[in-house]
Amino acid sequence: MTRVGVIGGGQLAWMMAKEAPTQKIILSVQTPSSDDSAVSLADNVILAPIDSMEGTKKLAQKCDVITFENEFVDLEALQTLAEKGVCFRPSLNSLAPLLDKYEQRCFLKSLGLPVPRFKNFERVEDLESFGFPLVLKVRRHGYDGQGTMIVKSAQELESALKTLGNVPFLVEEFIPFECELAVIVARGLDGMVCNYPVVETFQQNQVCRWTIAPANVTIAQTEEVKRIAHKLLTALDYVGVMGIELFLGKNGQILVNETAPRTHNSGHYTLNGCITSQFALQLQAVTGKPLGNLSFQKQGAIMVNLLGLNHPHPPYEEKLQKISTIEDAFIHWYEKTESRPGRKMGHITVLTNYDTITHARAIVEQIEAIWYDLA
Repeated sequence: MTRVGVIGGGQLAWMMAKEAPTQKIILSVQTPSSDDSAVSLADNVILAPIDSMEGTKKLAQKCDVITFENEFVDLEALQTLAEKGVCFRPSLNSLAPLLDKYEQRCFLKSLGLPVPRFKNFERVEDLESFGFPLVLKVRRHGYDGQGTMIVKSAQELESALKTLGNVPFLVEEFIPFECELAVIVARGLDGMVCNYPVVETFQQNQVCRWTIAPANVTIAQTEEVKRIAHKLLTALDYVGVMGIELFLGKNGQILVNETAPRTHNSGHYTLNGCITSQFALQLQAVTGKPLGNLSFQKQGAIMVNLLGLNHPHPPYEEKLQKISTIEDAFIHWYEKTESRPGRKMGHITVLTNYDTITHARAIVEQIEAIWYDLA
């Protein structure tokens, strides 16, 4: 198999397209706008909405296998194509329990995996047993923190319920975590499961600001994350890369926060940071190739998201030039035509050795001071 289609044409597909030549793969994308990042690199482009079955039919004609950049897909419509022989990886059956966050929570719980206490929201009485703070999440189409609300009081709850309106959502307990963790895991056609190291992530306004790899966690905690990841992908008969976000509670317990059935922002450090990036790994997995070496290039890596600035004419070039002078730094700029505050415009990876890995947060602060002009 050498022809891969991607439903979606944003930065994840763009990074996959950059890796495609190294895997001898012809890559096509289905995306709604000619301005989307991956359009400039894809071998073929189908301009159609992500959930357009007609667009996916055209994509399938150019591909041996189709994979996904995001979860904004219509599984029921795609099933009609799967029944006609179109190959999706991960399979639609693997995706089905994951796309709705309430159903995802139920599935994780059914496997005995640790998750925060949760409940589907049907009426205000469903919130009574949780107390404040609590978390409200839309069941579908939440992305980059959109649709996730941390509610700290009855007054905030009233406002949140008005904001969410009639969109289906769930309520879950707020976890007073020590830190947030993530892991990128993959499963091949042969059933082999492999994972990158556990990383620490930092979110602000529910958007990831940075990742430090590896995380400063115990061997037992690392093994617990690995157990969770391997059990989940095996239970799903999953083929491809998955991102799993987790909480490290103040009591040392690991809880699953969310899963993303695709390449994930928490794994961007693998570009430059690891021998095989998560994007190359995804292409290997869905085409049935042996999965690559996931080792670090050095001893670790840092990834900092470069978010859109609240400025009428953001001085991006000047800031990128300053950041480029940092030792072992690699800049990935997504070439987006529209900038807005908080939008992921690019990211920077910095490789670390034993003498710098202990100063990882200081390096993050240095980058953010340049980017956001922090005093």
